[in-house]
Amino acid sequence: MNVYSRITGTGSYLPEKVLSNQDLEKMVETSDQWIQERTGIRKRHIAEAEQTTCDLAEQAARRALEAAGKTPEDLDLIIVATTTPDKIFPSTACLLQQRLGNHGCPAFDIQAVCTGFVYAMDVANKFIRTGAARTALVVGAETLSRIVDWTDRGTCILFGDGSGAVVLEASEEPGILSTHLHADGAYEELLHVPGGVSRGFEVAVETGADPRFMQMKGNEVFKMAVNTLGRIVDETLAANQMKKSDIDWLVPHQANIRIIKATARKLSMDMDNVVVTVHEHGNTSAASVPLALDTAVRDGRIKRGETLLLEAFGGGFTWGSILLKY
Repeated sequence: MNVYSRITGTGSYLPEKVLSNQDLEKMVETSDQWIQERTGIRKRHIAEAEQTTCDLAEQAARRALEAAGKTPEDLDLIIVATTTPDKIFPSTACLLQQRLGNHGCPAFDIQAVCTGFVYAMDVANKFIRTGAARTALVVGAETLSRIVDWTDRGTCILFGDGSGAVVLEASEEPGILSTHLHADGAYEELLHVPGGVSRGFEVAVETGADPRFMQMKGNEVFKMAVNTLGRIVDETLAANQMKKSDIDWLVPHQANIRIIKATARKLSMDMDNVVVTVHEHGNTSAASVPLALDTAVRDGRIKRGETLLLEAFGGGFTWGSILLKY
């Protein structure tokens, strides 16, 4: 008997504080029209000073557990995808486990930046397919506002905070059909935070930029993302001997509306079948795919039995996709 992993519950959370494009106009030289035309973003949510990534993760996790009809004690595995952990250690997954009141199941973080949730889903899927777990909680959560330079108009317009989560359970019915993960560290400096534990957070960087904050070469990242996501669409369809028309919904990483539209064109897919939430929260890195998924599940767009393609591209570079029956 084949064992599959199926999504049985979704949840998400956005901090209450909103930073609109109009607010940004007062902070840097930009405009609402310019931001919307180039990114599709209207606003982003910002965690309060006392709110941590774990706080956001807990909210999304509890909503996903409730939707799945599960308690924290039912969990055999907890994975948190984040690039903005609460502490250097222990992992945010361990902190979340403590909050939820689960004791004993494996809990760990995955760091693949914007592709983190896709990576985490792949790992959880393999735990379930091999019998190592029956019920897994997978969370993508970020407080990117902590690593954004709010004087850099090239990056500060793009990013926000948020979280999304799913509960995966073992099932005899097909759920996740295939996963495809990739990385290429050769492009490290196109999108990165220069500082770190080993290199030091206060070291002077050759460019003179603050090592605590994200740096991005936007045009190069955009081109790589469009080309790479186009290839992974082909790879995913070929691996499953599927046609473009077999996909009911595209649930993409919410980074930029132009990248999303380019991927939709690759699938010959009408934008009505693409879940777009980037206008509501900007790029929330590992949180963006589960945020979009939960939004479309809860508003009734995505229905049981439909075929979904999830995909993401992030710093590293990392990229990946998941094909699943919801």
